[in-house]
Amino acid sequence: MTLQQLLSFLASRSIAGAAENLKEYTIGVEALGRKSDFDPKIDPIVRVQSHRLRVKLKEYYEVEGKHDPILIQIPKGHYLPTFEVVSSVQARTESIGSEIVASDPLLADGDGGRHHQTASPRSVERNQGVAKRWTRPQAIFLVAMLAVFSVAGYWLGRLRSNSPSESAFTAVSASTSHDRKPHDSAELFWWKFLDNDMSPVIGYPDAVFLLDDSNDLFRFRHGASDNRGAVVDPHLARQFASNSKLVGLAGPLYYENGYTGTGELESIAMLSGLLNRIGAKPIIKASRDITPDDLDRHNVILLGSPFQNVAVAQLLTAGDFSFRNPDERHEQWRAQIIDTHPADGDKAVYTTERDASTRMLTTDYSLITLTSGVTQGRRIAFLGGLDTKGTQGATMFATSSSGVEQIEKALAPASSNRENPTAFQALVRVRLAKGYQVLGSDLVAVRPLVPADASLVKDKPTLSRH
Repeated sequence: MTLQQLLSFLASRSIAGAAENLKEYTIGVEALGRKSDFDPKIDPIVRVQSHRLRVKLKEYYEVEGKHDPILIQIPKGHYLPTFEVVSSVQARTESIGSEIVASDPLLADGDGGRHHQTASPRSVERNQGVAKRWTRPQAIFLVAMLAVFSVAGYWLGRLRSNSPSESAFTAVSASTSHDRKPHDSAELFWWKFLDNDMSPVIGYPDAVFLLDDSNDLFRFRHGASDNRGAVVDPHLARQFASNSKLVGLAGPLYYENGYTGTGELESIAMLSGLLNRIGAKPIIKASRDITPDDLDRHNVILLGSPFQNVAVAQLLTAGDFSFRNPDERHEQWRAQIIDTHPADGDKAVYTTERDASTRMLTTDYSLITLTSGVTQGRRIAFLGGLDTKGTQGATMFATSSSGVEQIEKALAPASSNRENPTAFQALVRVRLAKGYQVLGSDLVAVRPLVPADASLVKDKPTLSRH
């Protein structure tokens, strides 16, 4: 319904002659439901949806509405629609063709779209006497005509269609390329995952540490924490820090959550590059800043293990594979991935592997999990390793065509819906050199995942800030 709501909002503003007050921020908040802190420079939803609406209107008039006497267009470079009575189908086709181009400046605008000019119902001149301008009484009739577009929901209402159409893919990506179809299995897999949400959230871990005056860090896994730089209560530090004796000798301590693993940083770069290639503009956030509203409005990709990423700890769906740390106070490469239903010959416990003499890391294990979100129609993907390099290896695997094809091949017998990615867990082995160079990743096992019934979720989860 988003495009229909957007069309109704823009049409009402156009009829009311409110062009001068219509900014991208206003559209985002009043028409698309963004919060008051909405920043168009970060979230491109208005530009994306406006371009989509422009293309969907073109599709409608080419098929369902080819005989409609009323032509509604959103001129290139503007947000407000124009309304015209068209005397011939040929003239309308020529008019529409001149308005839709492969490159749309709204999507490429770098200033947040706050200063675009907008067009009123009487602002667009036509050549050759093809159309006549709406008078105010005629324009009011448009409100009734908007009902026509609810009947034409095949074109305007199919935001969540079972499979991405070529036109829908072009709509969100025409700003940078004339041919933005998925070029390989990996791009197609993530395009299906997005399912028309072109601003997914990527959440990276921001584990909490205690920082002393010598710039040494002490891990702080439990207990209430404060904002970065705030002074830590000595009692809390000794009670919840992993090494309470050493913390007691450290002097004044301060909360610090400004560190994340190099593997997660590499993962952000890989994911952002792939998502950009298919026209998406991800929103990158620290895990503690992800809100229930993010889960409601976006598909989410969470990086890291539940030991480092609080959002993963709270949202990761239980399946055959799970993370476990036998000793909460001594995490250093002791964490495990447990297989509750190992096949014959498979291990039940997977841990990082180290060289016997040098103790250098040689192998990590990671999980790729894709499941439904807390809101119907949304999805969450988890890419996390026992070590930060495991996360990087999992992301390399999940963004490669060979990796995606291996997962899909393993899932083929259990997949009943070929239009969207099947919920699953994939266990991946990550090979390392020098302890930090990812040489490659190998698929160990894939298991279909049956997510919890969304109808049983009475309330949206409240993500802990600490």
